[in-house]
Amino acid sequence: MSSKVLMAAKGLEIRFGGVVAADDVNIEIHEGHNLAIIGPNGAGKTTFLNICTGYLKPHRGSVTFDGRDVTGLAPRRLVRMGVARAFQIPQLFTEHTVIENLLIAAAAQARRWSPLTPIATIPERGEMLHLLDMVRCAHIADRPVSELPEGQRKLIDIALALALKPKLLFMDEPTSGVASSEKFEVLDIIAKALAEAKVTAVFVEHDIGIVERFADEVAVWNRGEVLFRGVPGEILSHPDVIRDVIGETV
Repeated sequence: MSSKVLMAAKGLEIRFGGVVAADDVNIEIHEGHNLAIIGPNGAGKTTFLNICTGYLKPHRGSVTFDGRDVTGLAPRRLVRMGVARAFQIPQLFTEHTVIENLLIAAAAQARRWSPLTPIATIPERGEMLHLLDMVRCAHIADRPVSELPEGQRKLIDIALALALKPKLLFMDEPTSGVASSEKFEVLDIIAKALAEAKVTAVFVEHDIGIVERFADEVAVWNRGEVLFRGVPGEILSHPDVIRDVIGETV
């Protein structure tokens, strides 16, 4: 795997009233290394994702992407630079079909989209069908999103993110809401699609089984700080992590 630093956070600090959500956070995200972020509720995990994807601006510190300072840039600008986000609840146009969702994303990324644009005229249909095939959803391309179960919506959300041509994808609990019997199947599909597209992933996750299966590295958050970072086998067997984090998730 590459050791290139894709994104780096240095000295991040942010508070919400008396709550410290980031306290001198320093962390590097390496290209090709899928990073899992774990920690108790309120530890600052989602706040970190929000800072890195432009939804929050830190009070102090900086974020660089591909060597460029991107601190405080709007989410839309970061998307065009190669930073995408998949949310805990998929952000889809439920009144449109699956393929229409991807075509709108493709046109928006190419700066060709407006509400007056006839979706049928967007030229990337073949490319978008390939993305749907990568997440095993090509057979439902013409179904309305409103008819789909949560597991398929998660996969469509990943395909939509890939339509934005990212280098780095942040995911907040990628299998949240998915039936327990389907979680690993959904995760395996996501992992293969991201590997094929050569997209590095950072994901917040409470399910330790998911972390063990998907992560190359694990970072442990608590009270706005990164307490530990390393390979899953080392971090997940650490007595403090078992006591303070894993004990809360089982």
